[in-house]
Amino acid sequence: MAINPLRIKPSDAVRLINSTPVGPVCNDRLLRRHRDAAGLHISEDGQTVNLFKYAAWLLCRWLEKDSAPNQTYEEKKEAVRNRNIALALAGRDIGELPDVKRPDAKAACRTDFRLFCETYFPESFSLAWSGDHLKAISKIESAVLHGGLFALAMPRGSGKTQLSETAAIWSMLYGHREFVTLIGATETAALEMLDSIKTEFEVNEHLEDDFPEVVYPIKCLDGIANRCAGQLYKGERTRITWTSNELVLPTIKGSPASGVIVRVAGITGRVRGMKYKRSDGRSVRPSLVIVDDPQTTESAGSLEQTKKRVRVLAGDILGLAGPGQKISGIMPCTVIRPGDMAEQILDRGVHPEWNGERTKLVYRFPKNTALWEQYADIRADALREDGNFARATEFYRSHREEMDEGAVVAWPERHNADEISAVQYAMNLKLQDEGAFQSEYQNDPLPEDFGGDTLLSADEIASKVNGLPKGRVPLSCDKVTCFIDIQKALLFYAVVAWDENFGGAVLDYGAWPDQRSRMFSLASANPTIQDKFPSAGLEGGIYASLEALTDDLMEREWEREDGALLRIERGMIDANWGASTDIVYEFCRRSRWSGVICPAHGRYVGASSKPMTEYRRQNGDRLGFNWMMPNVAGKRAIRHVIFDSNFWKSFIHARLAVMQGDRGCLSFYGRRPDIHQLIAEHLTAEYRVKTAGRGRVVDEWKLRPDRSDNHWLDCLAGCAVCGSMMGATMPEFGTATPLKKCHAPVKLSDIRTARESAPTVPGRRKIRLSDIRREKG
Repeated sequence: MAINPLRIKPSDAVRLINSTPVGPVCNDRLLRRHRDAAGLHISEDGQTVNLFKYAAWLLCRWLEKDSAPNQTYEEKKEAVRNRNIALALAGRDIGELPDVKRPDAKAACRTDFRLFCETYFPESFSLAWSGDHLKAISKIESAVLHGGLFALAMPRGSGKTQLSETAAIWSMLYGHREFVTLIGATETAALEMLDSIKTEFEVNEHLEDDFPEVVYPIKCLDGIANRCAGQLYKGERTRITWTSNELVLPTIKGSPASGVIVRVAGITGRVRGMKYKRSDGRSVRPSLVIVDDPQTTESAGSLEQTKKRVRVLAGDILGLAGPGQKISGIMPCTVIRPGDMAEQILDRGVHPEWNGERTKLVYRFPKNTALWEQYADIRADALREDGNFARATEFYRSHREEMDEGAVVAWPERHNADEISAVQYAMNLKLQDEGAFQSEYQNDPLPEDFGGDTLLSADEIASKVNGLPKGRVPLSCDKVTCFIDIQKALLFYAVVAWDENFGGAVLDYGAWPDQRSRMFSLASANPTIQDKFPSAGLEGGIYASLEALTDDLMEREWEREDGALLRIERGMIDANWGASTDIVYEFCRRSRWSGVICPAHGRYVGASSKPMTEYRRQNGDRLGFNWMMPNVAGKRAIRHVIFDSNFWKSFIHARLAVMQGDRGCLSFYGRRPDIHQLIAEHLTAEYRVKTAGRGRVVDEWKLRPDRSDNHWLDCLAGCAVCGSMMGATMPEFGTATPLKKCHAPVKLSDIRTARESAPTVPGRRKIRLSDIRREKG
């Protein structure tokens, strides 16, 4: 191949010079240093080398060196040191940046997030956008450019996480945000997001072409983080950082992305106090936070974890920007369970600042359910026999127009290669697992008690009023019971009257001390037990409050509609609350109402547990319908009641569901439903999960993640247990164990008198105790 020595490429010049018998004497780095030092003396266009001029320049340098005066040893050593420093600096310097290949496209994408996604991430966003995508893109763009918060729940696989990561890259490259924080459900999840962003910088050729000021210094690292500290550009440090949990983009003069920081954290990890000192001396704090799927399946089902994560989001994360500064935030999420963290944040009524957007895979399902049922049967048979659903697809192809009628899908282009349309894709997912489909693709999870009768809403429960004044007993009721639920700050109580068929009326309920407000919560209680008894300890305060409350309830007379006055015949006090157990037992022993009240323990009897109806009676035990009063001895030598809390909560909801006027209906006093809104919220604070085990199906009750107060539900369940102990029964729930009839006491003198007055008749049986009782009436 012919070589023009007047205009030779630098790489070809190195190979030519090293081809002499002398051997290798030059390399690319040495030639680049010489080109930088000689400038246009050896190159007219800056791209090629004039070999003759290069040789002449080298000769001149050699002559200058040879004519230099003799140096001392120290001077030579200093010269060698300086030469080594120059070599080291030359090796650390990344040299000139490549040119931007598409400056117009780069400029056009500065404020257009959709165009940025299409231009620089065509492989990730290859399908046509759906209307939901465009809406999400618009809100993300607004959050990044102008500030604000945006939470979006999109169907799984719709690219919500990819959109969020791309938004982070967009904000970094154009300098829209100088400190980005990535928050995950765990720190590991957040690190995965950062790794994804780093991979884009390393392998995305579209970014490399148009953002050399960011990508070229990163590629010069060759994945070796130790090179960061020494990297130079034109003799200045780039201050790039490339670690597992932090990324700082290179500082390049004129680059809007200079010194942009990205850090990660788990939502339950160390989030507070993030800041970074830039090379210009400014301290910066996060200005954009991306919270990607901040909950796990476990945390979504836990009230405490849900409350903690919502609290961290509202306090720690949104406060990252510092005093007087507002932070921008993007939160892609999935609603896993009703009332979980995602559903709370997406609710604009509860958190309007997040501008929550909840999208679905299917907005309207097909009308022709008969054909789809037929399709489901064909699909199931084909999967069992052939291992695929090709036969079902052919059936759908033949009847597509009829089967698609009425369907509205969010993203028509979304379906698999072996499916014909997005409608078929969505229906296949629904047939595969409807529960997962509703949660993962519709963002509308099924309530966990679905599959049976549904529970009443809070409004429906509050409307169950009977028109009687507060405290008035209905004519049909003859038993009055009460239950007290103990908490650290308050005592919750309820008084319920029952008839023999377990119909009932709530006569009174409330909290002690009285809260003087219709709407309150345990967390906001004012005054509290501690406020009433400031000099007492925890146990002393509970004891004194129990004494005050029981005296108030037990001394009352509850007037029935016919004028009869009734008193509370059976009451129970919850002894399950941690530190209160011993004090409850002590109070029930010493109280002047000890013949009426007793400690109670609600026991969680799940499907895997032995039902209380199968308990074996021991000597001295009293067994009732899903409750028992065991024989006791020892430290807590006082009779107490154990009952199946799951069963009796279901029982209360069953009574509330009975229509007014029917046998077994439970109602509230008064005529205004609004005054019972708070107790209705307590009664709906738990949901039931029908669970099978030990050959039976039971309701297992769990607290909703968005609720914390369920105390009056416990009170009404306890009152129902008291009613059962007093003999109330419902045929569909079995027969309770009524109290045994108490006989009048018989004196010893009566027995002697009866024996002495009875004539002695041969063969006549002796006088028995029952004869005397019968004679006394």
